[in-house]
Amino acid sequence: MRNWFRRFLRPASLDPDSWLRACAGVPFVSALDATRKARLQALVTRFLHDKTITPIGDLALDDVQRMQLAALCCLPLIEFGEEGLHGWSQLLVYPGAFRVHRAHTDAADAMAEWDGVMQPAHEGYEDLIGEAWEAGPVVLSMEDVLADLAAPRDGCCVAVHEIAHKLDALDGAMDGTPPLPRAWQKEWARDFQQAFDHMGKQVDANRRTKLDPYAAEAPEEFFAVCTEYHFSAPALLREAYPKVAAHLAKFYGASPMA
Repeated sequence: MRNWFRRFLRPASLDPDSWLRACAGVPFVSALDATRKARLQALVTRFLHDKTITPIGDLALDDVQRMQLAALCCLPLIEFGEEGLHGWSQLLVYPGAFRVHRAHTDAADAMAEWDGVMQPAHEGYEDLIGEAWEAGPVVLSMEDVLADLAAPRDGCCVAVHEIAHKLDALDGAMDGTPPLPRAWQKEWARDFQQAFDHMGKQVDANRRTKLDPYAAEAPEEFFAVCTEYHFSAPALLREAYPKVAAHLAKFYGASPMA
């Protein structure tokens, strides 16, 4: 209830000096034009008002670092708007990669069960640098966020990857398609499916791909990985999948690294 009420309060303005320092340390932000930077500042103000940024373990975050994390999370929302912040309230930040427990279900094995209950076929641990829970927080590795800032043209930006997942989930299905007008949604689905299928064939054939092969894992990962390339290596994305690049330029606005 408290978080719901906070949405209707006017957020406090950002400290101007801290915001300037934050912008200077994020190449994706410092490259924006004045109009889009002002939109981002408004989104960051709302983000810091509505959401809790929680460092994990021994990690400590100062005000400038918190602004930088918020700015990275809000980059994909400059055109979409603050509706993209709905549905979650916490950003968890680990010092580095974090380990999660996974239980994978084998549908074929489950079909053999008389009661129809899905049974975990195998389980284990994964080391991650980012995660977006469909109905929960966004989780980031600070070490990898800093690596992205140090190499902003390398095709990697874990924060925008996870926010792409949050945008994807807004229409109730994490399937690689965020909320769009119906006509655009059809074009998007067609062009992304063709590109995803091509990527999958390349990976299955053990061929070298222009984009990170992780994009072939699932449609939602293809969308999130392409989002990273839009913000950090847009020329490479255009070379690999020009129709996908055009959709993302329309959805997110021009890449600051273009």
